Amino acid sequence: MVEPLQHRLSRRERQIMDALFRRGEASAADVQEDLPNPPSYSAVRAHLRILEGKGHITHEQEGPRYVYRPALAKDKAKRTALRHLVDTFFNGSAEQTMAALLDDDASRLSESELGRLSKLIEDAREREAPEEDDS
Repeated sequence: MVEPLQHRLSRRERQIMDALFRRGEASAADVQEDLPNPPSYSAVRAHLRILEGKGHITHEQEGPRYVYRPALAKDKAKRTALRHLVDTFFNGSAEQTMAALLDDDASRLSESELGRLSKLIEDAREREAPEEDDS
């Protein structure tokens, strides 16, 4: 199994990956523009080469420039990062994770968001309920 990204990346590499996930694809100049306290263009290119060597990104040549993309689909990366967060900070407990999120953001949830969350919980209950025997 692939080790979560955050275990193998420097702070700057994580910032670059964040920029690529936000944009979906980007040139080195685009990435440089998104970075806090941006390093030189050549330093960004060097980081991109390192990330590609580690297998985290790919590139394609579009005209005179390279366009970089995350190698891992955003949905897969989200799930991996969330699983790492839940395991690290909440002992693997989805219930503790949701409680922390609701305690922090409950006042910011709209009625429609609360309704969607209730529906997700109801669906999870149905998946976990034992099937009734018709005999």
